[in-house]
Amino acid sequence: MNFPLYIAKRYIFSSSKNNAINIINRIASMGIIVGTMALFVVLSVFSGLKVFSLSFTNEIDPDLKLVSTYGKSFLITPDQESKIKNIKGVASYTKIIEERVLFLFKDKQQVTYLKGVDSSYAVVNDIKKKLYNGQWLKPDSYQVVIGYGLSQNFSMGILDFENPLQIFAPKPGKGAIENPEEAFNKTDVLPVGIYSISEDLDSKYVFADLGLVQELLMYKTNQISGIEFKLKENADENAVKTQLNSIFKNKITLKNRAQLNESLYKMLNTENIVVYLIFTLVIIVALFNLVGALIMMILEKKGNLKTLFNLGTEINNLRKIFLLQGTLLSFFGGLIGLVLGIILVILQQQYELIMITPTLAYPVVFSLENVLIVMTTIVILGFVASLIASSRVSKKLLD
Repeated sequence: MNFPLYIAKRYIFSSSKNNAINIINRIASMGIIVGTMALFVVLSVFSGLKVFSLSFTNEIDPDLKLVSTYGKSFLITPDQESKIKNIKGVASYTKIIEERVLFLFKDKQQVTYLKGVDSSYAVVNDIKKKLYNGQWLKPDSYQVVIGYGLSQNFSMGILDFENPLQIFAPKPGKGAIENPEEAFNKTDVLPVGIYSISEDLDSKYVFADLGLVQELLMYKTNQISGIEFKLKENADENAVKTQLNSIFKNKITLKNRAQLNESLYKMLNTENIVVYLIFTLVIIVALFNLVGALIMMILEKKGNLKTLFNLGTEINNLRKIFLLQGTLLSFFGGLIGLVLGIILVILQQQYELIMITPTLAYPVVFSLENVLIVMTTIVILGFVASLIASSRVSKKLLD
């Protein structure tokens, strides 16, 4: 057996004659255990909050979205649609049009996005699951589905035949317009459903039939502003992008779900990193106890170290004893803290111990990535702390 490792293990599992050193060792061990448990639990909580936050956008965002690089809209040919259907990784797709327009209801008005969708939209996105009231719109109709936020702003319900929702869209063209009333295309629509996703999204979109929006914006029947894709499970996203770029001759921009919500992903990742750094700092402070405990151990075992040195043990091997002792203490302390953290996370997932609201439990996610991050952090910091403490062993000290 490795000699420094053998001595280090003896020092770990044997009590010191000095009771103060035993107390310091226990405090150091508890600091490592509690710090590890706290770091893992907090990372699991933020992973849960990330999944929870993204679940709102995932209901309305596709796996992949295609838009024109050179304008607000583009023409799609039957040949291009045929080639899209033959892409192996694509489960389904839907053609869309998005345009900011003016909505008017009674004496209230608001500018927001009108989103024209075809019959495949509800297949690509799980929007029907988010219907708060009413039903999804029928194809080739003057029906719309509005967000809960917009219905609150307008004090509007559904199926109000006496008070239709009016849409005003600017007419395409150039030059000055003499009569402002002629600058807009107008149509009346009937809200048949209300969706509820999140506070921001509930006021962002009004869904209507693709044909109705094309007519309102004076688009051609094959003119759209984008295509949204639902990919098959385990599909190669890069391969799908390559084929789509080939079909549309690199005149398109493709964005996945993360790129569509780039600012949200950045915010969540930044928060995760900041919390990780804060709790890592807490662990570093806790490891000062480990440094102190090892230095006290070195001073107590000074006589034994001098004997080993006189018997021919090199200074480097004497240092390795305490380096290994501190690293092993960090490893086993981190392992115990990690097990306790995992138990807490699993209990929260199963029994919802802590609630945000009476009906919503605090979201947590158990992740192997977090396990590796925590253990790597503890072992590295423990090694550094042990290296600092073991450097106190020198020939001068022994003399």
